[in-house]
Amino acid sequence: MAGRGSRLRPHTLTVPKPLVPIAGKTIVQRLVEDITRVCEQEVDEIAFIIGDFGKDVETELVQIAQGLNAKGTIYHQDEALGTAHAIWCAKQALQGPVIVAFADTLFRANFTIDSDKDGFIWVQKVEDPKAYGVIKMNSDEVITDFIEKPQEFVSDLAIIGIYYFKDGGLLKDEIQHLIENNIREKGEFQLTNALESMKEKGLCFYPKEVDEWLDCGNPVAAVHANKRVLEYAPNNEPRTSLKLENSKIIEPCFIGENVVLTNCTIGPHVSIGNETQIQNSTISNSIIQNQTVIENATLEDSMIGNHVAYSGGKNRVSIGDYSKIG
Repeated sequence: MAGRGSRLRPHTLTVPKPLVPIAGKTIVQRLVEDITRVCEQEVDEIAFIIGDFGKDVETELVQIAQGLNAKGTIYHQDEALGTAHAIWCAKQALQGPVIVAFADTLFRANFTIDSDKDGFIWVQKVEDPKAYGVIKMNSDEVITDFIEKPQEFVSDLAIIGIYYFKDGGLLKDEIQHLIENNIREKGEFQLTNALESMKEKGLCFYPKEVDEWLDCGNPVAAVHANKRVLEYAPNNEPRTSLKLENSKIIEPCFIGENVVLTNCTIGPHVSIGNETQIQNSTISNSIIQNQTVIENATLEDSMIGNHVAYSGGKNRVSIGDYSKIG
């Protein structure tokens, strides 16, 4: 999760993309919770590979791991040299069973991992495979090929960026070979090259198809992911600190702590962060973050950051932290 998150700007100008909230939890917290859920084994360590995000972010990440009864460790990727290089930055963690995940995606799945298999790759069928890496498999459902962004149809099973390895040490060895021999594609060290080498040495990888794959890479996708998470994982905790005056909430919604709603209709599919105040407004299908004030607005399909003051009009907006509009 060391990338700049440029597609999600302006929301990633002040926080890294994996710490953007979806239905009241950060993307990375939801991702590691989902992965932990499909593991049959206890998760001992969660290693976060990040850029220079600051100590506060590192503390929050470690706390996410501790909340899942795992050790949280921080590794830094100082230069964007590809997916295999990012994993190499956490080489100390590559031992025993390992799951690798890129932290800009959420998924919904109903399966568990067979720890006797060499490895699994999470996939989902897509309408246009040209934009993705895809896999081909044989009649035994063993993956035979990894194809990056095929311009002619070879498969519609797209790799969503989550992988299981029975032996992380073998993955470490393959990536070390790439690094030491400067084996790159388009200037970067690629995980797919390590996977190909492992496959050629006799390891068998199998696909695990997810029920739903939610990209969170841009504001439109993040708002859609927020909608879907609210639908299949609604928050049922009592809203004891909510101050509601002449207002209506149309579920499903997430409402944070100490929120004030006055003369409002909120929902469906709205997430509101802590200590936000909204008055004389109608809001649907949107993400509103913490300590923001909204007045006299009609909003849908919108994403508004922290410490924002917004007033007026019917709009679909994407507004970053500490903005004042209206």
